Amino acid sequence: MKNLKGKVAVITGGNSGIGYATAKELKEQGAQVIITGRRKEAVAQAAKELGVIGLIADQSNVEDINALVLEVTQQFGKIDILLVNAGITKFSTIELMPENVFDEVMNVNFKGAYFTLSRFIPILNENAAVVLLSSTSAHISPPQGSVYAASKAALNAVMKIAAVELAARKIRVNAVSPGPVATEIMGKIGLDQALEDHITATIPLVRFGKSIEVAKLISFLASDDASFITGSEYFIDGGQSI
Repeated sequence: MKNLKGKVAVITGGNSGIGYATAKELKEQGAQVIITGRRKEAVAQAAKELGVIGLIADQSNVEDINALVLEVTQQFGKIDILLVNAGITKFSTIELMPENVFDEVMNVNFKGAYFTLSRFIPILNENAAVVLLSSTSAHISPPQGSVYAASKAALNAVMKIAAVELAARKIRVNAVSPGPVATEIMGKIGLDQALEDHITATIPLVRFGKSIEVAKLISFLASDDASFITGSEYFIDGGQSI
């Protein structure tokens, strides 16, 4: 069954990981999908593999966001699904956090996500669905993850207010908070067997999540099956946040 037939979906950071898996899932459910990213070759390759449209935009740059919204408007008019997924992870103790790293993480994860939502609001159809990709890090207080966790906690606050502000248009806004998921970002943070064993020991189900598992939850929240759900945060973390 194609629950999203006729829907137009935009996924930021859709060229890899959870964004890629969600683009695939939404397309299989019948949606017309647009993915975005800042790496031209990676976006083009992913779009070709998925059979979707790829657009270049750096979520940390508000001018890029404005240009993206204009291009989507010109090509599609309005959209039905928005997944604000693009994000980065950088680690440091609070004591040693460089200002430029603080700015980099916040510019993508919070400022960029905020203005992506802000600028897309005018072209959301009535009954549209917005999903913000948050993280269990906003709740479990990971050492050296203060800025990343803060960026996601801030996003959760915006999600709830957006749900209230957009309710009159029947637009639903929710957040999905994954725990550790096996994506390429794990390699970027230096995941080795010792670190993987340490992380899985904190998860009651004793494994990493899969991108497709998160994608299926996002697909549900984007569908009419979730028509009475808004302002909610959904954990998908194998019980880690317990």
